[in-house]
Amino acid sequence: MSMLDKIKAKLKGHESQVDKGVEKSGDFVDKRTGGKYSGQVDSAQERMKDEFGRDPNQDPPTRT
Repeated sequence: MSMLDKIKAKLKGHESQVDKGVEKSGDFVDKRTGGKYSGQVDSAQERMKDEFGRDPNQDPPTRT
């Protein structure tokens, strides 16, 4: 079992808490960098949520 699989197993059932943590950490980075990298931070947040946070049975978010 890879490290990524172990992390996913530990986080299973706590998707909403993961989403909150990803948002909070992204907001922290945006604040510390003055929003200079907000596009990259937003992209990274979405990828992290897709990988670890969102429930696979849930509909994916719509991108605007």
